[in-house]
Amino acid sequence: MELIQDLSFMHLVTNASLLVQLVMGLLLLVSLMSWWYIFLKMFAVRSAVKQAREFEDAFWGNPNLNALYQQANSQARTDVGALERIFAAGFAEFVKLKKTHGVDGAAVMDGTRRAMRAKYQREMDHLESHLSFLATVGSVSPYVGLLGTVWGIMNAFRGLSNVGQATLAQVAPGIAEALVATAMGLFAAIPAVVAYNRYAHDITRLSSRFESFIEEFSNVLQRQP
Repeated sequence: MELIQDLSFMHLVTNASLLVQLVMGLLLLVSLMSWWYIFLKMFAVRSAVKQAREFEDAFWGNPNLNALYQQANSQARTDVGALERIFAAGFAEFVKLKKTHGVDGAAVMDGTRRAMRAKYQREMDHLESHLSFLATVGSVSPYVGLLGTVWGIMNAFRGLSNVGQATLAQVAPGIAEALVATAMGLFAAIPAVVAYNRYAHDITRLSSRFESFIEEFSNVLQRQP
């Protein structure tokens, strides 16, 4: 019964060496931050996909570009999506260049595409925010946990140097304490890696969707009188 109590999780954590405790604390903090970003990114990506789908339906179902632009710039709306903002940036630049004397059609379309590309890049930067943090957590956390494990095992064997005959009861607590750090490193890394791969895939698909819309919208504007 005493051995089970000695090897309980809380006992191993509270009785670990200072460096191992610092490693565990760092991994716990990083894990909590990564879960926070995982949920934030989940809602952001889902919202972006939903808004893009709804705007594409509205765009192809309504030939009145001015009405769509006024709707996108409405001050009362708070649910304007990334694709809608790309559309608004391109249409505003198109109208401005059309009203400028001495600007030919090719220059108008070139300026319109540049405006949409600039807005597209800002939207992608926003969607990709915090992904690098998840990637870093996924790649570094196991090594941080391994550092705590190596240090804990070194302390365990150093403690055995003063013992005449080592037994399992003497070795087990130190080894178990050290392995807790590795377990915490994996606990922080695995969700971060899974979330990063998932969201990177979703954002890549959104990027292709935005780029396709830019080309299709440019074709629509070229046919405008």
